[in-house]
Amino acid sequence: MRPRAYLAGFGNQFVTEACPGALPHGRNSPQRAPLGLYAELISGSAFTAPRHVNQRSWVYRRQPSVVTGAHRPYEQPFWQTGAAAGEHAPPDPLRWHPVPIPSEPLDFIDGLRTVVVNGDPEAQTGMAAHLALFNRSMDGRALVNADGEMLLVPQQGALTVVTELGVLDAVPGEVLLLPRGIAFSVQVQGPTRVYVCENHGAPFRLPELGPIGSNGLANPRDFLAPVAAFEQQQDRPYEIIRRVGGRLWQTHQPRTPFDVVAWHGNLAPLKYDTAHFMAIGSISFDHPDPSIFTVLTSPSDTPGTANCDFVIFPPRWMVTEDTFRPPWYHRNVMSEFMGLVTGQYDAKPEGFRPGGMSLHNCMVPHGPDAQAFDKASQADLAPHKLADTLAFMFESRWRLRPTAFALHSASLDSAYADCWQGLADRFVAPPPAPR
Repeated sequence: MRPRAYLAGFGNQFVTEACPGALPHGRNSPQRAPLGLYAELISGSAFTAPRHVNQRSWVYRRQPSVVTGAHRPYEQPFWQTGAAAGEHAPPDPLRWHPVPIPSEPLDFIDGLRTVVVNGDPEAQTGMAAHLALFNRSMDGRALVNADGEMLLVPQQGALTVVTELGVLDAVPGEVLLLPRGIAFSVQVQGPTRVYVCENHGAPFRLPELGPIGSNGLANPRDFLAPVAAFEQQQDRPYEIIRRVGGRLWQTHQPRTPFDVVAWHGNLAPLKYDTAHFMAIGSISFDHPDPSIFTVLTSPSDTPGTANCDFVIFPPRWMVTEDTFRPPWYHRNVMSEFMGLVTGQYDAKPEGFRPGGMSLHNCMVPHGPDAQAFDKASQADLAPHKLADTLAFMFESRWRLRPTAFALHSASLDSAYADCWQGLADRFVAPPPAPR
């Protein structure tokens, strides 16, 4: 089987057609589009947004997306959004062991379980972090999320995601970014666990590099968009599930939504392999802030304070001298939701397992457990590599509220706070100064 073809670049103006001659030349919406197609514009930003943040793609399809049926409510009580859907919870650090994948047949939509929420999708602020726990493909089903874009972080199992603009494959270690309002269907081969960030705020973009300079972190060329591809069987019936205003709606249509024969523009689904991330770190002493691991950022109306950041902790070298090398103890005005894709996280060598999660909200103290502290305090500070590990963080300026599913889950680690109880008072008072 040939490798799938992709187009490279973040924010590029892509041009692709599945059939020669499907793209019109010189006019986006000619009186008659080529090959009997319909021209349709998908706008991911306001028409008057500045050019550098304006997102839109022209698609040329066999039937316009308006050809569909009326909608009725669709019940999926575990998918929740907005701060109002969260529970009142004490300001404690929270951690979850890996949540088992159910044995009952579930696809991506029905297997979604919301863990933490904030903001308001109607006001286009905030985010939600979900787990998708599923074991079958979305056969004859497609999802359209008008509430926000979706960032998929596979932890177990490979994904094939069919979108209106083409097909993306992803395995653990890669991530997928699906724009707001684009229809997609998730195909899998077996039990699958995926972390999902549903971003209601400004679209994710690459962070500014500042003093780092022109190279570092995630490079635009390593983001891959799909080439145009369409489902050959136009009259295949589809169930369409739409996410609008924090609710799900269902309709049926007698045709496939994946009928785009050609498209051009800069609004596109993307995949990114985290192995291409160029990690930045200290080569003298102390830690730079964890913001140096930011892959994507959704800015807020306060400069420098993100609606949501996507941060990864990939394999990397540690070379600092006279430095406590795991993350330091800290309290943060930003709220942090973490997950572990593979390997071991250096600040929690035992209790934080692949597929697990943690939540440290605004100003909740956290840091290395007692075992990690003791080991790091006595370690030989020769250069060493943190290998075979990938952790990530969804960080938000808004406090994250856990859902009832999360707070009452059997996977909630009720003994999480015990990992710090061994941090004894080691203060040694200096001798009194001579009189």
